[in-house]
Amino acid sequence: MNIERRRNAPVVLVIAGFDPSGGAGIIADIRTIEALSCTAVAAVASITFQNTHSYSGALHQSAASMRAQIQAILAEHEIAAVKVGMLPTPEIVREVAQLMREADLPNRVVDPVMETTSGGQLMEEDAFGVFVTELLPLARIVTPNIPEAEKLAGLNITDEDSMRQAAGRIRELGARAVLIKGGHLKEDAGARRKEPGNTERWALDLVDDHGEVTLFKGEWFDGPSVRGTGCMLSSAIACGLAKGDELIAAIETAKQFVARAIQNSTLQIQK
Repeated sequence: MNIERRRNAPVVLVIAGFDPSGGAGIIADIRTIEALSCTAVAAVASITFQNTHSYSGALHQSAASMRAQIQAILAEHEIAAVKVGMLPTPEIVREVAQLMREADLPNRVVDPVMETTSGGQLMEEDAFGVFVTELLPLARIVTPNIPEAEKLAGLNITDEDSMRQAAGRIRELGARAVLIKGGHLKEDAGARRKEPGNTERWALDLVDDHGEVTLFKGEWFDGPSVRGTGCMLSSAIACGLAKGDELIAAIETAKQFVARAIQNSTLQIQK
């Protein structure tokens, strides 16, 4: 992005964890935001020690560090949207929620990051309750995967009907809209039979915006799991909102962006 274009681009604030491998977290967020012609600014909530294969721990920031980082950004930039990812401790969750209220930050996209793909815990148990009471009600949209949605809603998700029920419960916690990402659904739950003897698997996502439900059925790409797709999706949605898109349009564009990333990754692996 050239200097003039960057100067005029909407500014998206990322508040998340740092993954040194670059597969997820703030690096993936920034790549996405810049690819979608927005300007990325970022505050680091935690420095994690992980790579593609394993997670061995993290060094979390303090509430004071979060405030100082974000205030420095707000002093220089007009924020058009916010993407929130990893918030590991109760203190950080409270501080981020307080700063959102103080600055009246717009277009808040909250990705409730709880675990790494390899099973590392990214949100402390004590932070979860604070997240639900303090941050979730501030979200324009929250974007859980199936395990995250199950924890937030307090029910098992096995199919489209239970996705609808879970999304309604999460909205009742205060979020204006919920996008449940269906990539973790069992294969039979994600399959849609087009005609006798022909079963085609779709990637099924569900959006509940103020009680209006929209289903997204995208192409399923077989191959190894691609890290960071949740980060990319939520950041891409924030970019769409920052540009003035309506929520569903922002999600559609974001899903297309992520689908291209997955497809390109799959093709590279197959070469």
